[in-house]
Amino acid sequence: MLADLLADLFGIASKNVKINYDQYSLNSLNGFFETEDGEFFFKFHQEEGEEAMSGEYYRADILARAGLPVDQAVHMSVLPGEQILVYRRRRDPRFSDVLRALDLADDAAARERAVAAEAALSAKVVTVYEQSLHPITPEEAAAEPINRLFFERLIDPPTGEFPGGRLKSFYVGQDFTFPGVTLGWEEFSRARFVVNGVAYQRSVGDLFAAAHQRLNPLRLADAGGVVAHGDAHNANVWYTEADGAAELSFFDPAFAGENVPTLLAEVKTTFHNILAHPLWLYDPDAVAERYSAEARYADGVLSVETNWALTPVRRDLLRLKAEASWKPLLTLLKARGMLPADWREVIRLGLFLCPTLVMNLRAGAARHNPMSSLIGLANAVRVGSEPDGTDFMSEFFDAMTPD
Repeated sequence: MLADLLADLFGIASKNVKINYDQYSLNSLNGFFETEDGEFFFKFHQEEGEEAMSGEYYRADILARAGLPVDQAVHMSVLPGEQILVYRRRRDPRFSDVLRALDLADDAAARERAVAAEAALSAKVVTVYEQSLHPITPEEAAAEPINRLFFERLIDPPTGEFPGGRLKSFYVGQDFTFPGVTLGWEEFSRARFVVNGVAYQRSVGDLFAAAHQRLNPLRLADAGGVVAHGDAHNANVWYTEADGAAELSFFDPAFAGENVPTLLAEVKTTFHNILAHPLWLYDPDAVAERYSAEARYADGVLSVETNWALTPVRRDLLRLKAEASWKPLLTLLKARGMLPADWREVIRLGLFLCPTLVMNLRAGAARHNPMSSLIGLANAVRVGSEPDGTDFMSEFFDAMTPD
């Protein structure tokens, strides 16, 4: 079927078509094929409501014109249901695979190279933000495809009904089974989380409702817009190593734009490249083997105890993200009088939607088991809600707050 589609779309006579098993491809499919002209890599992307999208879906030229390192596809289709990119095959690993290896077996020298490569890419990205930051209208903010990763997964796009879309199909009316307790949606959505002794101010239901209000695209123009990839998770980043150093480059900019609401620009990279690891979002079976988590529910409080924690490389990357990406960007917004008073909430709500709406976190619904489901939903609350007191995320936000 894939060979026939490649022939139909591009006139390519392909052979040895292979589909990759890829835990990072949550809304896409990728693999390899060969032709008389060499080896190629393909990637499909599927999103609800593609038939209603306007404009080009894949816009690598936006990033290339801005001076960012990005692979250009040799073939592309932007037809709804047939969104596909074809690249010359590279033998470089993706950055996601490099970091996963460091999660499983830390190597100080390799970690230093990886973090240095991330720092160099962050510097390039921040330069583009500085050069491209500009006022945008609510209509321009709403037209950006990045909204499909956030607001439009909360609603039924044709009607605007809330809750709708993935939120409704994943969670509303469903049961949540964790080690130690099973709750229905009504109890779970209202429960106040206490994770490792730290209480959080907002419930899951509160966070979804707040995201529906504040992440409405028509309200996101207040911090201006920038040129951004928008979805630069590390499975969309090549890692090229030579002479003891490494470089990173983007591919598959499915949600790139010139008017990306500024406070959303770094949200996906922050969550999916750092806070979704080690293992729990992408490899839940390994979570059940490596970590523990237990839940207790009483009087509207869901208490969670877990030994899950960021690995050294993810801690280094979180610190770097605060210091080298978010703080310069927020400082720039403040200097230009474009930093909303509730910037912290906007970023938190975006971080909360990253795991909850990219895949179904309920045990048994897709990939997740009771252990990984509990860790994942607890982490979603930890990134989305302010705590009573401090935790690793409040320290992250404090570190990136403009002076």
